[in-house]
Amino acid sequence: MEKFVEVASEVYQGQFGEFTITKDDRLSVIVYRSALAISALCFSLGVLLVLFQPSNPEFVNWLTWLYVGFSIGLGVALWTIHIYLELLHRVLQIFWAIGAIASVGIALYFPEPLAIAIYEHPIALIGVGFSFAALTGIFFKETFCFNRFETKFLVPLVPVLILGHLVNFLTVAIEQGFLAAWAVLFAIFAIRKATQEIPSDIGDKSVFAYLKAQKQQAI
Repeated sequence: MEKFVEVASEVYQGQFGEFTITKDDRLSVIVYRSALAISALCFSLGVLLVLFQPSNPEFVNWLTWLYVGFSIGLGVALWTIHIYLELLHRVLQIFWAIGAIASVGIALYFPEPLAIAIYEHPIALIGVGFSFAALTGIFFKETFCFNRFETKFLVPLVPVLILGHLVNFLTVAIEQGFLAAWAVLFAIFAIRKATQEIPSDIGDKSVFAYLKAQKQQAI
């Protein structure tokens, strides 16, 4: 990791002036991408268990821990992601928090393991779905900023699958297909992020400085 962090500061020309990328900036991107990778790994492993070992009680219990890993990874990613619009950033973080709290409530309320409780009681997705809305926000940001092909599919796929299960208009086979596609595309996204140049994920720091100055003047 050190060779990615310990890089001499380079001066960049931004929209509102010059800026440099610091060691902390690079570290935040590494944490962001690592968190996304953990989230994608946990999600993909969970999907494998759902598709190939759906009735194994031992694996069903593992789904809860994989979901915890997915949720923690998503939360860290949302706290370290660089988004110009502060309001959007805060909304995505609040969505994640609502989803996390709802997940804890569902786990405590229903006797079944968390994954089974969510599947058997689709109404639970009204709360848990906020976490997936936050994840979709990341996919949308990556599509807008980097024109990634995998996130172009994930942006509509995730809400369609969640809403489809909530209102029961998708067949089991279609849900399984969408879930598999989500896992594969999410994994591709995380892998490609690992090879992306770090400065591109930091963005134009002069824009952040300008927006901060505008906010302070408005106070």
